[in-house]
Amino acid sequence: MKTPMHRTGYVYDPIFQQHNLANHPENASRLESILKYLEINKILAEIHPINSRMAATEELLLVHSADYLSEVKAKSSQSEYLDPDTYTTPDSYLAAATAAGSLIALANAVLSGEVQNGMALLRPPGHHALPHQGMGFCIYNNEAIAAKVALQWPGIARIAIVDFDVHHGNGTQTVFETDPNVLYISSHSYPFYPGTGNMNEIGSGAGTGATVNLPLSERSGDAIFKKVYSAIVLPIIKRFKPDFIFINAGYDAHFKDPLGNLGLSLAGYTWLCQFLVDIAGEVCQGRIIFSLNGGYHLDVINVAVANTIKILLGRSDTVDPFGSSQFPEPVESIDTDYIPRLKKLHHLD
Repeated sequence: MKTPMHRTGYVYDPIFQQHNLANHPENASRLESILKYLEINKILAEIHPINSRMAATEELLLVHSADYLSEVKAKSSQSEYLDPDTYTTPDSYLAAATAAGSLIALANAVLSGEVQNGMALLRPPGHHALPHQGMGFCIYNNEAIAAKVALQWPGIARIAIVDFDVHHGNGTQTVFETDPNVLYISSHSYPFYPGTGNMNEIGSGAGTGATVNLPLSERSGDAIFKKVYSAIVLPIIKRFKPDFIFINAGYDAHFKDPLGNLGLSLAGYTWLCQFLVDIAGEVCQGRIIFSLNGGYHLDVINVAVANTIKILLGRSDTVDPFGSSQFPEPVESIDTDYIPRLKKLHHLD
C-alpha cells in the first residue's frame, strides 16, 4: 500500500449551508456550529482538506432513477417538499449532488493513498433516501452512491457500511439488500421512524445475510452498545473482510438529542468510533470514512465530531462534558435472548 501523505482527510463545501430552512431540525446551524467548534479547538488545522465536487449524473444513477433526479431538480427550483419531512430550496439540487460527490472525492483520496482515513462534513444527509424517493431529511443516498463508485476501484470487491444513527437507514438497506458484496449493519432505535430494521430483515436473494439489523430499545445505553457491537458486529465484519468501511455517523443516539434517544453518552460514542477504527485497521488497512448524518443537539454534535476526528488522527484526548445518561438502562435479556437470536440468524455459533 502506498504510504499516505496525510493521516486524516476531510471534505466540506459552503454550498451545504445554502440548503437551509430555519426552524427545521436539519438546518444549516448544525454544520456551522461544528465547523466553528473545530476551528476554535484547532482541529481543522490537523486534517487535510479534500476538494469537494458535484457527483456526476452517471454516479447518481448508480443508485437513483433518472425520474427521481428530474424530480429533485424541479422541486428544488420551486422549494417544494420531497416528502413531509424533506424540504428543498433553490440550492438543494446542487447541495445534494455536491454532498454525494464530495463523499466520493474523500473515498477516492483514501483509496489512492492521499489520506489514510477521513471525515465527511456533509449535508443534506443520505441514509433514508430511496432510489425513487427522498425522505427523512435525505435527498441522495450519499453513502450508497460512494460505495457503488468505490466498488469500481481495482482490488475493491467488498464494502461494509456501518450505520449508528438513531434511525434505521431504510434507503441504504433497500439499495443493497440483494447485493452480497456490500455488508450493511445498522444499530437503531426500534420501533421508531422509519419503522423498518427488524432483526429478521437480513437481505434477500444473493444478499441474504449481508444485511444486519440491531434494533434496540429506547435508552439502551453504552453497556448494551458495547455488548452488541463486540458480540455481533466484530465477528461479522471479520468474517466478511471488507476492503473499505463507510460509517454513517449519526450522533442522534445521544441521550440529550431532541429527536431520538438511545441513551448513548459521548464516552459511549468514543468507544464505538475507536472500536470501528480498530476494526478497519485489522481488516482493511485502516481505510474508513465517517460521514456526518443525524445529530440535532448542537453542543453534543460539536464534541462528538471533534472526538471522532481525534480518534481518526490517533489521538486519545477525547472529552465528554455531558457525562452519562440519568436514565437507567432497560432491563432486557440482552445476553440470554437478544444476542443469541442474532448469533443464530447470522450463523455466528
